[in-house]
Amino acid sequence: MAGNPSTIIGSPGRSETCAGCEADLKVCLNCVSYDPRAAYQCRDRRAELVADKHLANYCEWFEFARREWKGPRASNPREQQARDALKKLLGD
Repeated sequence: MAGNPSTIIGSPGRSETCAGCEADLKVCLNCVSYDPRAAYQCRDRRAELVADKHLANYCEWFEFARREWKGPRASNPREQQARDALKKLLGD
């Protein structure tokens, strides 16, 4: 996901989506407690298991993670060469 700058003040509601791509905003991946190395991928022990981390949920412990907007990532020629070699290898 490339990301878009956010204009949201406070935490998003369950039905709020990104203006740029329509992705859900109240998702585990946007929470300050999200940690892929923790149990249930959440550092907040009060939270219940959420199976789909990229979909909106009803977690009452959700806190929107504020991140610095860095804009789109510049293309890396070595990365593109590696992707092209893999596609050639797999016949895509």
